[in-house]
Amino acid sequence: MSHADEQAGTRRDFLYYATAGAGAIAAGAAIWPLANQMNPSADVQALSSIFVDISGVEPGMQLTVKYLGKPVFIRRRTQDEIDAGRAVELSALMDQGSENPNKPATDASDVNRTMDEAGEWLVMVGVCTHLGCVPIGDGSGEFGGWFCPCHGSHYDTAGRIRKGPAPKNLIIPVAEFTDESTLKLG
Repeated sequence: MSHADEQAGTRRDFLYYATAGAGAIAAGAAIWPLANQMNPSADVQALSSIFVDISGVEPGMQLTVKYLGKPVFIRRRTQDEIDAGRAVELSALMDQGSENPNKPATDASDVNRTMDEAGEWLVMVGVCTHLGCVPIGDGSGEFGGWFCPCHGSHYDTAGRIRKGPAPKNLIIPVAEFTDESTLKLG
């Protein structure tokens, strides 16, 4: 093998490697924007957690805030509402599953749906689980909780579906108390 043949092989190898490297960089540059578009946008990331001042909410009052584009009901229940929610037998519920990510439980009992053991604070996504309407609160409906006038779903004082076409209880979002007057959603 002559010196010229060795150089030709070396040049050929260099061209193969250079072409493969340039192709890999071009493929990565083309794929990156496609993969990056699946990340949440800046406005969604900014709203991933919000803090709500609940110091002015008295028993019997409900505060509605917008979180991730949906209304969230923050209700400070009265003792009568707590007693009514806890008096319900689980077998009487249409949806007996629990959706509370704060309390991993297997049932939709009143205790498992509230923020505190006393049952005073109830936080729910205010969207009917039937077709996405916003239920009316403050003791509406046949069970003293929330009523969706669009199709007639009735929720009790713990946000559990009791009558109507809605298949599930009102959803419990991820929430926690940061102190006695602030609630963090998300």
